[in-house]
Amino acid sequence: MTDFLALPRWQIPTLPVAGRAERFPVRRIFCIGRNYADHVREMGGDPNRGSPIFFMKPADAVVTDGAPLPYPAATKDLHHEVELVAALGEDLKPWGFAVGLDMTRRDLQAKAKQATAPWEIGKAFEASAPVGALLPASAWDGPRSQTIRLLVNGEVRQEGRMDQMIWTLDEILAELSALFTLKPGDLIFTGTPAGVGPVQRGDRLEASVEGLPGLAVGI
Repeated sequence: MTDFLALPRWQIPTLPVAGRAERFPVRRIFCIGRNYADHVREMGGDPNRGSPIFFMKPADAVVTDGAPLPYPAATKDLHHEVELVAALGEDLKPWGFAVGLDMTRRDLQAKAKQATAPWEIGKAFEASAPVGALLPASAWDGPRSQTIRLLVNGEVRQEGRMDQMIWTLDEILAELSALFTLKPGDLIFTGTPAGVGPVQRGDRLEASVEGLPGLAVGI
């Protein structure tokens, strides 16, 4: 059956797969906030485990390794947050893993918090989700105690370990599944360790998770 569309069909966002010619189609992006105790403290919060905080980004917020990262509109305080990313397959289990960046318009997020409003204005903007190449789950053991790190202009800004997450990946998926119908192609950002901070035009960001392909973007 031929589709009769009011607009031309736009291109589905995709991620490269390490060592393969195929690409992974991105459906939605789910993120968890405040998932490392040291980051919760630096943001002035209580690190005691409560209910997880979730927010979303649009699929076309994805930026791939080596692509330019434009400085977004309406902010003077763009922050980096390095994260492990899980990509869900047809069985709704992790199909692959990558390192990602949850770029944040911190000034706009702060205003939203003050107004007890949703965070999307600070989180869900264009090019806010850089993600490296996916490594298939069969080639990586999943999050255990691997190091996660971010360098800005060659200097370490963030560093932590996967076992420091308050909510494990399995727990994140269980919580999300109770709230949403997860689907193949969904990406899950799993939170960031301490050390978040501002970046400027001209900065180079290099993100890594031990055992996964790296991610480098320039602003």
